[in-house]
Amino acid sequence: MTEREKMLAGKLYDCGDKELLDRWHLAKNLVREYNNTQSEDLENKNKILKKLLGKIEENVWITPPFYVDYGNNIYIGNNTEINMNCTFLDDNKIVIGKNGLIAPNVQIYTAFHPTNDIERFGETKENGTFKFCKTQTKPVIIGDNVWIGGGVIILPGVTIGNNVIIGAGSVVTKDIPDNKIAYGNPCRIIRDNI
Repeated sequence: MTEREKMLAGKLYDCGDKELLDRWHLAKNLVREYNNTQSEDLENKNKILKKLLGKIEENVWITPPFYVDYGNNIYIGNNTEINMNCTFLDDNKIVIGKNGLIAPNVQIYTAFHPTNDIERFGETKENGTFKFCKTQTKPVIIGDNVWIGGGVIILPGVTIGNNVIIGAGSVVTKDIPDNKIAYGNPCRIIRDNI
């Protein structure tokens, strides 16, 4: 099993693996190019996004700056807007449905580290260094017609259903079912969204 396969399977993996680092560097270069492309140059911005992302459907708008880990694990549905300064750590899949609205400064994390330091870092070398810390992942799935408020943090393994609103500043630690309004730290369901 390659380190990438381990990563996508949620197993401990080495993010210092050459295949992963090559893709990580490519993503950083594509993101830099995207973030520095003239705002009105939609043709080039779309070309960059098609190279960067796993899948991007029609009428997707991403306002720079935008940040990713790998990019190719991000799937975005039709008519979705992602506002400025969003960070998507896509060490596993991030799937965003159609008609999504993601406000500024939203952070979506799929990666986490073991709490045990030996599992996280391995044995420390005599000079006090270590290779790379070990990482695990869980996907984040966001349904259709979802509005994620500004400054929201979505943690690994969370699924947000269809027709959901997540209030600004929330930290989403657990799944939110369809047709709900939720907010807070930790995020909790407040009422139905009907």
